Amino acid sequence: MTLPADADRLRADIEANAAFGRVETGDPDAHARTNQPGSEANRRARDRLVDRLRDAGLDVAVDAVGNVLGTWTPPSADPEAAPVVSGSHLDSVPEGGIFDGPLGVYAALEGVRAMRDAGVEPDRPVGVVSFTEEEGGTFGNGLLGSSVATGELALDEALALTDADGETLGEALDRIGYRGGRAVDAAAPTDEAGEPTTLDPASWAAFYELHIEQDTTLEEAGAAAGVVTTITGITHCEATIAGEANHAGATPMDGRTDALAAASEFVLDVEAAANDVVATSSPSAVGTVGSLSVDPNATNVVPGRVEAAVDVRDVEAASMEAIVEAARDSLARLERERGVETAFERPFDVAPTPMSERLREAAHDAADAAGREAIDLHSGAAHDAMRVAGVTDASLLFAPSRDGISHNPREWTDWDDCAAAAEVLAGALARVAVDE
Repeated sequence: MTLPADADRLRADIEANAAFGRVETGDPDAHARTNQPGSEANRRARDRLVDRLRDAGLDVAVDAVGNVLGTWTPPSADPEAAPVVSGSHLDSVPEGGIFDGPLGVYAALEGVRAMRDAGVEPDRPVGVVSFTEEEGGTFGNGLLGSSVATGELALDEALALTDADGETLGEALDRIGYRGGRAVDAAAPTDEAGEPTTLDPASWAAFYELHIEQDTTLEEAGAAAGVVTTITGITHCEATIAGEANHAGATPMDGRTDALAAASEFVLDVEAAANDVVATSSPSAVGTVGSLSVDPNATNVVPGRVEAAVDVRDVEAASMEAIVEAARDSLARLERERGVETAFERPFDVAPTPMSERLREAAHDAADAAGREAIDLHSGAAHDAMRVAGVTDASLLFAPSRDGISHNPREWTDWDDCAAAAEVLAGALARVAVDE
């Protein structure tokens, strides 16, 4: 079964979506957009997606956290059967690229259109989903819409999250009309009391997500698609190092409790721990101190307090734990040797997530049928598929990324590569949606 994707149609969808929140950088090779939940750009991107879903004959529902689901139920399908669903997200990081997220949403829609055009008669409905706030940074740490839908995050907690201006997610969704289906007259799932609730991925038969790789493995291999074996685990830790602020000129070197000097050792200790894990047990492990907040942050003041944000990732849970424990040990040493006081919290923790072997096999079969090379690899970034994998079979597919660049205006995946990966996705969806 070969289901060619319409490359021009897919490109038109992605380019049209890129216009919402477009940022002019002055670089002719850059394609930047800022599309954050609750923004006007986000509303317009959602509106267009709903229109495109309806144009393709899908029924649209919008849930209580703004997740959008279009469902194709052709005459061949049992409307009561568990659907096969595919999709990703439309939001972006500030000045992000145009493929991260939207490729997965519109490739899923293209998969439905390819099946319809080829006369495929699925036995179960096929859905296209766009999850809210995958990137994080505006409301929460990311994977928000899929976390609520899968029960990892309570709906009321999610709606109460605030942005930098103090607006809650619930208020933002109400403002743009996407808390439920009010803005676009779409159906909204409701609870027994008739209140809007969320999608239920546990009721899906399978979920596929296509995403750009954000690395160079596929590009170097010359492969059309990647079939992810495991999505990395992610831990975010927050370390606080408190010393004593004092005059930079009048305080002698041997009389200081410099929080930033201590924090510099902490940064290097985390790096060393990650390098040690890579050398001894897991080459895919990474540890990063990506943010420092220094107080009072004045040139002529010995720093009195530093807050450091740590990101630890790997496909092996034990490796992540080793780096986190090394970070704790580093803080204990700094207390003994430098006289600082420290605190350590771990507010965000997602375990490594293996993908469904059944769905991976279907993706490889689809690639073989299409004459496309697909290779196995792991994902070093988090994706909504890892949340959905907690409640039903899920699979993550990759399309090549030029030079591995992402979260950047120079993010790029060639249009032919987009179409080739979408063809693999369409074939996989068709295989899983037809009962044998």
